[in-house]
Amino acid sequence: MPSGTTARGGPHDWLAEYTTLSGLAQQSSLSCAELERLAVAAFLTGRDDEVTGLRECAVDRYLADGDVDRAFRCAFWLGFHLENTGQHARAAGWLAKFERLISQDPGLFESPDGLLILGRAAGLMMTGRFDEALPLFEVSRAHAQRHGDVDAAVLAGSGAANCTEMLGRPLDAIAMLDEVMVDVVAKPVAPQVVGLVYCSMIALCMKYLDIGRAREWTQALAQWCDEQSGLVPYRGACTVHRAELLQFEGAWPQAEAIAQTASRPPADPAVAGLAHYRLAEIFRLRGRLDAAEDEYRAAARDGCEVQPGLALLRAAQGRLAAAQSALDRVGSGDGGSGAPPAVVAARIEIALRRGDLNAAGRAVDELAGLADAPGTAPYLRALAAHGAGSLLLTQGRARPALADLRRAAALWSSLDAPYEAARTRVLIADACDALGDADTAMLERDTAREAFNELGAAGDVRAIDAGRTAGAGLSPREIEVLRLLATGATNRAIAESLTLSEKTVARHVSNIFGKLGINSRSAAVAYAYEHDLA
Repeated sequence: MPSGTTARGGPHDWLAEYTTLSGLAQQSSLSCAELERLAVAAFLTGRDDEVTGLRECAVDRYLADGDVDRAFRCAFWLGFHLENTGQHARAAGWLAKFERLISQDPGLFESPDGLLILGRAAGLMMTGRFDEALPLFEVSRAHAQRHGDVDAAVLAGSGAANCTEMLGRPLDAIAMLDEVMVDVVAKPVAPQVVGLVYCSMIALCMKYLDIGRAREWTQALAQWCDEQSGLVPYRGACTVHRAELLQFEGAWPQAEAIAQTASRPPADPAVAGLAHYRLAEIFRLRGRLDAAEDEYRAAARDGCEVQPGLALLRAAQGRLAAAQSALDRVGSGDGGSGAPPAVVAARIEIALRRGDLNAAGRAVDELAGLADAPGTAPYLRALAAHGAGSLLLTQGRARPALADLRRAAALWSSLDAPYEAARTRVLIADACDALGDADTAMLERDTAREAFNELGAAGDVRAIDAGRTAGAGLSPREIEVLRLLATGATNRAIAESLTLSEKTVARHVSNIFGKLGINSRSAAVAYAYEHDLA
């Protein structure tokens, strides 16, 4: 194990170690090894700003003592910390300094080649040169394994996986990280390495909707994290991914609290942007549309991509044309392939609400193609089945729709994704209604409403209640028209919002009047407010 690392081992009190060593440092000079231990304790207790100074001091002390080999190894960990905090030039400077020393007198070092290569690879990766970094990571990993350097082998394996993903091979990257995580769980890996590799894994899993894998590895490391007193297990983007995982699991209050903390200064803008987006998603699902709007704007200011969430917010506001336009520019920019799965799923939902079955069909086919790939995560398969069932139901093909929707519901349940499962149950209820099975439809809606209520998904609860109280047979499209009519919108404004013709809107308004037994727009507005449809 390289000098300056601390074996993971069993339970450890990192806060006590930090406090003890900090106290000693105030009374007398720490040894080089103690400075490195203090740097590790500072990092693990969330004091990142202290790490660089401690490591630099240790390097200088090692050099003063003539221990160039330990100085180099300490400088490697310093450079790695600098790379991960975005200080690429400073990290490159330290690497160059020791490359120069090695070239002057290679005999000073025991075995620097693997760490030098690993340092170069990390620098290339952090500056986006993934094709150049990947072979260096592979060489470094082989070197580390030959010399029994577990920490370097794990770091190199993680770096190779990240480069592989960025080069367009995500499933290969996930398999590579699985192998690395086996070592992280089973071998004495330095604790600061454990955190870095875990964050790489959870980020990759969440990007490709592999919720089950993210949860499994989180559980595998949870016991060790619980035993490390004072440890700050999640930081940076990893904190936000943790909030996202909790949101999927239905723990919305915990997810919101974590995202709120991650969004506050002095958070890095990239991390703050992700945190604001996560808050926006939670607020949108809870029906707090104004708060969601504010958070999406904050996320955009910090440079975060705000789709598909903002488009779904626009749809909830009745602004379907704006929602469609926003999604069309994501991915390839023309509504075709290249968009993330969540964006494609949102295209299905919005196209169906607009009544554009052709666009919905194209998106359903695209999502099915993504879900049919070997090794696809269950979450993506559930998303595809939900989208296909939604389209079939809108086309009036309730029986095949029911088969797809039940498959999606089973997958959501296996993933413990309560919100997604409840949304699918609502569609199952609609399919059962269409097939004349009113009892099953009522049970499915009641179950979905209970889940929404428990989660705090106020908008979804209102939608179910509105469907019941409006029960004069209004279709989903007619309810949308009624909501807009209640805002005082003219037929022309409603047509523009829903991307319909004025003639079609006039027909919907006439149908609404007939079903509700009213004969004026003012009566329709009154009905909408009375039944919480405004």
